Amino acid sequence: MPFRVVIAGAGVAALETALALRALAGDLVSVELVAPEVEFTYRPLAVAEPFRVAEVRRFPLSTLVAATGATLRRGAVARVDPDEKVALLEDGEALEFDAFVLASGGRAREAVAGALTFRGPEDTQELSALLDRVVTGGNLRRVVFAVPAAITWPLPLYELALLTASYLTDHGTRGVDVLLVTPEERPLALFGPEASEAVRELLEIRGIELHTGTAPIAWHGGLLEVAGLPPIEADAVVALPQLVGHALLGLPHDGSGFVPTDLHGRVTGTADVYAAGDSTQFPLKQGGIATQQADAVAAAIAADIGSKGEPPPFRPVIRGLLLTGFVPRYLRSETGTGRSVVDTEPLWWPPAKIVGRYLAPFLASHLGLSPPPSEDDYAGAVRIEVEVDPRDGASWSAL
Repeated sequence: MPFRVVIAGAGVAALETALALRALAGDLVSVELVAPEVEFTYRPLAVAEPFRVAEVRRFPLSTLVAATGATLRRGAVARVDPDEKVALLEDGEALEFDAFVLASGGRAREAVAGALTFRGPEDTQELSALLDRVVTGGNLRRVVFAVPAAITWPLPLYELALLTASYLTDHGTRGVDVLLVTPEERPLALFGPEASEAVRELLEIRGIELHTGTAPIAWHGGLLEVAGLPPIEADAVVALPQLVGHALLGLPHDGSGFVPTDLHGRVTGTADVYAAGDSTQFPLKQGGIATQQADAVAAAIAADIGSKGEPPPFRPVIRGLLLTGFVPRYLRSETGTGRSVVDTEPLWWPPAKIVGRYLAPFLASHLGLSPPPSEDDYAGAVRIEVEVDPRDGASWSAL
């Protein structure tokens, strides 16, 4: 019988795990995803939807999962018994497994009291209403975008600030100050000094007032309270949420509900139980990181059932596509090396917001996201094969 893999979740980490297992183990595994959702939502484009420059893409989840070679079960995992190798669903059904993967993501909660918390597609209408008030109301003169201290992936808020500044310019709105408040010492510091300087220049060009080393706490009475500093005047505040884990019964977790794992995604103190994505203790919560964790998990499972070679451990490479309202910026950094790159040209292919060895081309094909260029686009050009980091997925064509 095939090796039975049960995956809790059907988001980025879950889909990448299913695709990687199919590529690495083929028919040696059967993969079943358990999730309550009926649609897959491509969430990173939510930042652009209020500005009407892009829209969130949705796709029937059952069709997408079937295309990965896996099956989908509607429901939610309530408890895992690693010793008996059984996952108990909320409806009382028990699923036996040979390997279990927790990929159910995290839960968003308010981090700056009183602010508009932008979690994704569910908050685009509220942000659109705020933008309309800024453009037509005349009584909102200072809009602050606040990065909470607990946030490790602040890039979406930078996008919201840059897109807002561009939106106000396009609508001829004057006299409105746009501020970005962040506890970082440099803007988007996780990408390294080169990227930070490039982003700082972008903010200056757009007239966005930057406050670094400033941790927002709460907004009330027209003032944004910050830690250890005088409050900042603000007529409106937009903030990112804090993520917490699901604290699944039967698995170890910390006080925030996140699961401890090793470099192969194995959950500490268990056998044949893995985790990938926002549900893990790895501090950076981001789609591309989730796919890299999923690849490590799939490689470890494939090795356990007989694939050749040692499974590669998780070594994070951070990639971010920053929407600016004009020319986007591609950012890439390798943690622990000090190497970083920023460019207006794609640094990976397909040049999507979520970068995954298997998931990015899969979504490009099924959702029409960043489709590869046709051969006609190469007419008259010289074709050069450029070898990139193998974690980026083999090679790609550059002109």
